[in-house]
Amino acid sequence: MSCYKQEELIKMVEEANRLTYKGKVADYIPALGEANPSTLAVAVYTGEQECMYAGNIEEVFTLQSISKVLTLALALMDRGTDYVFQRVGMEPTGDPFNSISKLETSVPSKPLNPMINAGALAVTDMLVGNTLEDKLERLLKFIRRLTGNENISYNPVVAQSEFETADLNRSLCYFMRQHGIIESNIEELINLYTKHCAIEMNCNDLAKLGYVIGNEGRDPNSEQTIIPVEIAKIVKTFMVTCGMYNASGEFAIKVGIPAKSGVSGGILGTVPHGVGIGIYGPALDEKGNSVGGLKLLELLSKQYNLSIF
Repeated sequence: MSCYKQEELIKMVEEANRLTYKGKVADYIPALGEANPSTLAVAVYTGEQECMYAGNIEEVFTLQSISKVLTLALALMDRGTDYVFQRVGMEPTGDPFNSISKLETSVPSKPLNPMINAGALAVTDMLVGNTLEDKLERLLKFIRRLTGNENISYNPVVAQSEFETADLNRSLCYFMRQHGIIESNIEELINLYTKHCAIEMNCNDLAKLGYVIGNEGRDPNSEQTIIPVEIAKIVKTFMVTCGMYNASGEFAIKVGIPAKSGVSGGILGTVPHGVGIGIYGPALDEKGNSVGGLKLLELLSKQYNLSIF
């Protein structure tokens, strides 16, 4: 029997939901600005049963920066660690996720880590495929295996909205191409990047995905390895050090769960050899993390002793 009780999750959502008024939806991406800021949902998956859940669980949302975890895993599987980390670093940064300043001051001029926009764009450039469509379809197939949901795709309205407002990301790409970090046509790369950020799912899907990452990359039903163990370890480590933007250190102390957030309000949580957690709450704090989601993870961590530290 699972120790996770639905009535406890419902109470946690109710408590965390009281804080959502302090947040603001990400209206700088027009399509995301339409979300209801009071929405909050959580799913917890143990690998042995259907997800335990509470809140607006039927809500579907785009991954945004959570997709950086998945493109990193696939790029490492495609290219190997040496290739990837010659072009992207492994160090956290205290700068905003879309900052260009560190690219200008670092020698060599490569992104500090794969969880900031510059790093994620460089990683996206490494995905194997003859065309943009090939690369996107390979990524979608990978995510469908991780979640067990063959219907997962991307939201074309959100993708187009992001593509049209991606001038800062274009600037990052042109800078990196000048310094030999990326090689692709910039518009095609931005097109692929905005599409994988717009991949959408619900909290149940996200929790199942988190479970696989946490449990050495193995499918809970077939026990087949989807992500090699060493790559799953690398991904979890980046989630701890860089996953919550420039609030990652405070989050590690307060919560202690490897996690990755996105500006849609989603948060992916993965407890090694434990559970996968999917959260959606679009009201964000000033650092781009879900206000209600952060509180929910803090409550979950304390209630069920989930901190890895």
